[in-house]
Amino acid sequence: MRAVLQRVTQASCTVDDEITGAIDGGFLVLLGIEDADQVEDLEWLAQKIIGMRVFGDENGMMNKALADVGGDILLISQFTLFASTKKGNRPGFTRAARPDVAIPLYEKMIEKLSALLGKKIKTGIFGADMKIALLNDGPVTILIDTKDKE
Repeated sequence: MRAVLQRVTQASCTVDDEITGAIDGGFLVLLGIEDADQVEDLEWLAQKIIGMRVFGDENGMMNKALADVGGDILLISQFTLFASTKKGNRPGFTRAARPDVAIPLYEKMIEKLSALLGKKIKTGIFGADMKIALLNDGPVTILIDTKDKE
């Protein structure tokens, strides 16, 4: 499982000219799921996302987590995070989980993040053609891969 966390001052997802999710501040999380991912990966990643201390404290140092600043999450499914670019110029996506595997894990991630943060998680629509707008704060962008647990 891979996640790209972007610290944002605002972000939104639009599908068919309708906003499906919007936040004023926090994390835009792009989530990629591969066939090998398990619930244990999801739980570890959710804890990492919630605990990531990249928000400024009173001294301007990145010492605060999402809950400390009252931030929100906009979670977007992103199978292209598992693009294989080794051969040619057309990426392959064979490592990305099929919808029958990915959708339940994506929905479980929504539940887990919501429980950990104590509030509703905003989302896109799995598999839809989404338009994502964001104002990156910093910019701060963090890549987390459950295969590289540190």
